[in-house]
Amino acid sequence: MDTQVNLHSLAEQVALTMDDLILGKQKQVRLALACLLAEGHLLIEDVPGVGKTTLAHGLAKVLGLSFQRIQFTSDLLPADVTGVSIYNRDERVFEFKAGPVFSQLLLADEINRATPKTQSSLLEAMEERQVTNDGVAHKLPEPFFVVATQNPSEQIGTFPLPESQLDRFLMRIDIGYPDAIAERRLLEQGDTRLSLSGVEAVTDMHQLSDLTKAVSKITVSPALLDYVQAIIKTTRQTDLFLHGLSPRAALGLIRASKAWAFLSGHKGVLPEDVQAVMSGVVDHRLVIRHKERVGNSASSFLQQEVAIP
Repeated sequence: MDTQVNLHSLAEQVALTMDDLILGKQKQVRLALACLLAEGHLLIEDVPGVGKTTLAHGLAKVLGLSFQRIQFTSDLLPADVTGVSIYNRDERVFEFKAGPVFSQLLLADEINRATPKTQSSLLEAMEERQVTNDGVAHKLPEPFFVVATQNPSEQIGTFPLPESQLDRFLMRIDIGYPDAIAERRLLEQGDTRLSLSGVEAVTDMHQLSDLTKAVSKITVSPALLDYVQAIIKTTRQTDLFLHGLSPRAALGLIRASKAWAFLSGHKGVLPEDVQAVMSGVVDHRLVIRHKERVGNSASSFLQQEVAIP
């Protein structure tokens, strides 16, 4: 059997296992998995209690990743995230004590409840995959995947993430309330978080590496690149947005589309793969200036404005 088919079956097994933990949210589960396979970071924005933490912890369990959770609060310090140097009296040297960021999957819970200074402590880790302390760079484990959650900005006690921080997240998604069928299942079987301890890993590090390599090998045709470039160009040439999409955003859209194409069993990226991930990749990067002309979703507007090749 073709290796690509085997790996796609493995990824689908991961997604199906996650579906039992996050009931009725198949697309959100696959978007989160696509974000990880594209080697990006994920921001989940939603009200408390809809499964944000369960999604992050479930991914770590199913993929066999080491997991740490940081509860972001207003008094959290950068050293509480990255680590601190402590003086060793016996050796008469300072030793670096690694913080919880040194894990393969880090859950930054309610990240917008921390001050901007503490939020920014994640910037180097997310971009460079390392933490610098006293001039010494400490490499983070591989893979390194940040899942951050945030409450809606209108809630009390939140500090909005700056644009530089938002841009570090490949995708932003919301989970939303479950539909009636999924909620009935939840009420009948109880809190799915209780079953997390019994979840076994579906992949190991070698298989996860094979999955990310398979995603990187998904082909992108010149016509598809024309489509993505047309989307990027539209955001830069209109006055409807405060500023257009950056080259980093364009690269992120391609990477996320390749991951979605892989999960969908496609050998090359199709326009519908781009459209499936566009909201997650684009909406948190574009500030709408004229909502009466664009609406509440930049991605929906772009899909209508830019013709499919």
